[in-house]
Amino acid sequence: MALPRVRYQTIEFDEFDIHLRSLKDKQQFHDPFGEAERLGISSAQWSLFGVLWQSSRVLAEKMQDFNIEGKRILEIGCGLGLSSLLLNARHADITATDYHPEAGKFLAENVRLNQGDVIPFLRTDWKDEHSGIGHFDLIIGSDLLYESNHIELLSQFIERHANPGAEVILVDPGRGNHAKFSKEMVKMDFDHNQYKPELEIEEGEAPFKGVVLCYKREDESVD
Repeated sequence: MALPRVRYQTIEFDEFDIHLRSLKDKQQFHDPFGEAERLGISSAQWSLFGVLWQSSRVLAEKMQDFNIEGKRILEIGCGLGLSSLLLNARHADITATDYHPEAGKFLAENVRLNQGDVIPFLRTDWKDEHSGIGHFDLIIGSDLLYESNHIELLSQFIERHANPGAEVILVDPGRGNHAKFSKEMVKMDFDHNQYKPELEIEEGEAPFKGVVLCYKREDESVD
């Protein structure tokens, strides 16, 4: 089985250039030992972690000037980890997670390409109640709500790892599940707002039709 083909590109932000190794396209596949298959990742899904999606770019643009001072930050379902790489360049306290068995390797290589500090990474399932990664002040992610069953899994995962006064920033491309997800977050005492972002599109790209979902919970322990 041939190794997957990759591409190298540079994503330009206002103050940073992030160098990125990604899969050449969505047709790439390499699971010689069946590791992904055992995790329930089909050949059709295998490449999705390694492609740069519009939602990832929207989230990274949001993070380039987001207040990170004193915050422990978690990126859920990081994929290529563009936002994690950008936050790392800003010297943020960033941890990344993903379910895909290749995500950590790609993240480590992209950290090397950008000459950054090591980003702690954990391959974890949202069902895992004992991941050991602790609690965070800011939780971010993009394009996470693929299926309706992800609503409860993701909201409960966030609840387990969110500090009392945590913020959550998610970018959803419009798969139809974010309204129900927001209701679950409100049940957990998060305030919610959302907006349509602007994204500079590349030639041949369709306009971004998704939303940025913002959640904030007050820390009742603070007077």
